[in-house]
Amino acid sequence: MTAILGISAFYHDSAAALLIDGTLVAAAQEERFTRKKNDASFPARSIAYVLQEAGIKGDDVAYVAFYEKPFIKFERLLETYHTFAPKGFSSFLKAMPLWIKEKLYMKRILKDALQQQGIQAELLFPEHHLSHAASAFYPSPFPEAAILTVDGVGEWATTTIGKGESSQITLLRELRFPHSLGLLYSAFTYYCGFKVNSGEYKLMGLAPYGNPEEAQKYIRIIKERLIDIRDDGSFLLNMKYFDFATGLVMTHNKRWKQLFGVSPRKPESELSPVYIQMAYAIQAVTEEIVLKLATTAKKLTHSDSLVMAGGVALNCVANGKLRESGLFRNIWIQPAAGDAGGAVGAALAVWHLTLEKPRILSEKDKMQGSYLGPSFTDKEVENMIRHFGATARKLEQDTLYKEVSGLISQGKIIGWFQGRMEFGPRALGNRSILADPRNIEMQRKLNLEIKNRESFRPFAPSVLAEDADKYFTLGNTPSPYMLLVAKIKQEHRTTLPADYLKMNYMQKLYTERSTLQAITHVDFSARVQTVSPDTNPKFYELLKHFKQTTGCSVLVNTSFNVRGEPIVCTPEDAYACFIHTGMNHLVIGNWLFSKPDKNN
Repeated sequence: MTAILGISAFYHDSAAALLIDGTLVAAAQEERFTRKKNDASFPARSIAYVLQEAGIKGDDVAYVAFYEKPFIKFERLLETYHTFAPKGFSSFLKAMPLWIKEKLYMKRILKDALQQQGIQAELLFPEHHLSHAASAFYPSPFPEAAILTVDGVGEWATTTIGKGESSQITLLRELRFPHSLGLLYSAFTYYCGFKVNSGEYKLMGLAPYGNPEEAQKYIRIIKERLIDIRDDGSFLLNMKYFDFATGLVMTHNKRWKQLFGVSPRKPESELSPVYIQMAYAIQAVTEEIVLKLATTAKKLTHSDSLVMAGGVALNCVANGKLRESGLFRNIWIQPAAGDAGGAVGAALAVWHLTLEKPRILSEKDKMQGSYLGPSFTDKEVENMIRHFGATARKLEQDTLYKEVSGLISQGKIIGWFQGRMEFGPRALGNRSILADPRNIEMQRKLNLEIKNRESFRPFAPSVLAEDADKYFTLGNTPSPYMLLVAKIKQEHRTTLPADYLKMNYMQKLYTERSTLQAITHVDFSARVQTVSPDTNPKFYELLKHFKQTTGCSVLVNTSFNVRGEPIVCTPEDAYACFIHTGMNHLVIGNWLFSKPDKNN
């Protein structure tokens, strides 16, 4: 037996993943255990979990793979400060003590932390973008593929194009810091009042509220002043407008104010039209660059298949446009495409590239539906029920499906907790909040009464895989990981008012758009999850029963958490979230929970 532990840590989304003889047996993000969103600390709890899941001890681990090379990262930091000197001196003074105290001694820090887990294995450091590339190619079902990785920055690389063939990965093109699509998108995230490294998906959700005609002005400003985009998808940022290389904020705010006419939006303040148009514009520019990069990847590799990873690969709108282009016959995106997935990729890079182990292909991908986290026994659930004095009934499986689908059809909101927790940012039917997509009030209710988040945020649909083409323009493309956006089919849309595009964003939000109003975004798009019985039989059966009850095989599926908190991990987390929100019922395994002393 060869056990390889993969780790990502110390930036954001710390995680651990474990391979046993090349098979991914467990993976989890540290935030789920510590309850600190985007926790960057050493993933001690995640490591303890993956070892427990595999039934091994620390001294059974043969190799530990860290997802990047800290020394090269330090080299980039020094060269950047030297290039921009004397600018950024205050930032330099803040960064250096941390690097000298901690980051330069990363190997020792990791070894000490691992020894506390009983691990004394050989420590290896694949490069950051190689970890991303490995996480995209090796679990994919393709014998060969073009590989596209796009994120903020690793050591030096911000974008790479490669080719995967058999068990080998070859790097073909690389774009280097400070020219970064991920950091450009994050700069707009910051300027529009959202948190960098966690609010980018809010910017993506806000973009469709923009007016295509009005946004052209902002697209033109971006292309003329901020970025020079080449035909092959490579680009140069105009660094006089950005402070992320040496400063303490993302943008040169005075120059951005001159360009766009507004100061950075204060978080939680009103969303004025200019920020909405900026969101539309940067999303459009991002889609253009991703499509050009993919075109170059196609020319370089002549492959019919594309795999993707890196934080920008979570931009499901851009992914949807790429699918619609028909450039590649097959597209597969790592479900944990951000830094957490680097733990998986680092371990796979050691297995296939360092140890030179062959790749064994199958028709399905190797991510096991991304259900790689912990599960809990009936006994543990019963202990939780006794501890909280919870009101719960244990039902037979078929009775549970019938009763829950009936409750959802009546407008009830259900917390749904089953099996192993998902790895990556999406809830895929095991740690989900479920509702009826046909309910006109449901989006508002979920955002304001359950999730406590911005009203403009869209919700995703989960649909029976065999019925997806009835509702969405996905064709035969599966979307098991909720990473592709598709349009709602015409027959499910309602006629819009003539002045729809000129409405403000709140008017657009509350305009009836489709028979599946709760999952139809303002541009008739939806981030689709296709559900099949082989990856999640329980969720599939619930969808089937909801279809039998209502004729509709779609459910609203949003992550089981509230704003500012990670997705729930344990039954205790789930019950606490249920009790403190407007959810009507909670399901854990076969237990159906109701609110205490209330008739729900």
